[in-house]
Amino acid sequence: MPEDLVRVAQSLVPEILANLDRIDGECQLPSELAGRMAKHRLFSLYAPRELGGPELDPLTAFCVVETISQADGSAGWCVFNGTAITAAVSRLTPEAAVELFGDPPDLLGSGSARPEGTATITDGGYLINGRWNYLSGIDHSTALFINCRMLNPDGRPVVNDDGTPATRIAVVPVASGTVIDNWTTLGMRGTASNDCEYSDVFVPARHTYARGDVAHYDGPLYHPPQNAILLSWTLAAGNALGMARGALDAFHELATGSGTTNSPALLRDRGYVQITYGECEAMHDAARTYVLDAIGSLWDVQVKQLPDLSDRGIRARLAITHAIRRSVDIVDKLFNVAGTNAIHRSVGLERFFRDLHVSGQHISGLPSNYEYAGQVLLGANVTASLYT
Repeated sequence: MPEDLVRVAQSLVPEILANLDRIDGECQLPSELAGRMAKHRLFSLYAPRELGGPELDPLTAFCVVETISQADGSAGWCVFNGTAITAAVSRLTPEAAVELFGDPPDLLGSGSARPEGTATITDGGYLINGRWNYLSGIDHSTALFINCRMLNPDGRPVVNDDGTPATRIAVVPVASGTVIDNWTTLGMRGTASNDCEYSDVFVPARHTYARGDVAHYDGPLYHPPQNAILLSWTLAAGNALGMARGALDAFHELATGSGTTNSPALLRDRGYVQITYGECEAMHDAARTYVLDAIGSLWDVQVKQLPDLSDRGIRARLAITHAIRRSVDIVDKLFNVAGTNAIHRSVGLERFFRDLHVSGQHISGLPSNYEYAGQVLLGANVTASLYT
């Protein structure tokens, strides 16, 4: 019987809470915590069963990320990001996965969709050069999935049939590059989203793939390939909503046990606080329900292999972005009515404030997703995007 990973996530919450200061101070998850999370495959929830992965459906994976994020945003982000990245192992042959991650594969990876380096065609593969950033979880990863601009042997760019630059994803051991420890941020400090640089590293062709390549596995998680980004971003919504719930819980504890510097009256007994808290609860539950409904609908037709997923994909994108934006709004509203209490680390609200304002800058939560959906729904010209 598959392991109940929601229950596993719940069992890890006390350890995560006990390590909040270390997570922030060391700018990464403590190695022993990351090791326990990795043991249960929490960083690879979408990995194929044939490779020893959980291959969770997106709604269950959402709940796993949400549970962990309610305790700490960085830990939840690492589950989201690791899962999103390692899901792409489905586009490598089983033999290549074993070469990269061992037998049975220990799928621990990070990566970047931005083509910030190059892959020069050479005999049997590519020479990788460049520096990639925002590599969340690189501290506990063994390989990076990095997008590269393709170059011919003479250095000329390879172009697609439409004249756009061609790119390819290379899966490269972390140990083959140089990690640059430069993750110093407002929030999400524990994600260890550092840079890594590679110089003339040879990667065999079998350790590469193109975005949109057909998977080597039959599960509905991997077909059609163009929906992979939405299933990954579902977990970004889980991360944001989990943090918003954590902020609501922290505020509830504050409001029922404390006044402010100007009045000993409990916050809970003040009308404006009651209004704000009620509104935030409604915002959270509405956004969460929207995500679960939209992703559930998308997943249903994907499992049934129905031909046209485009409308449900647009609704899923809207729901994900809406959930992330509303989560940021929730923590802003709570922070504002908490008064001076909000700035103290002991309250816990400021941590969710910082983390949500960082995670909200991820492309899954940007207004450009509203624009894209609006273009499609209105029948306007669609702006091409790396993430469409």
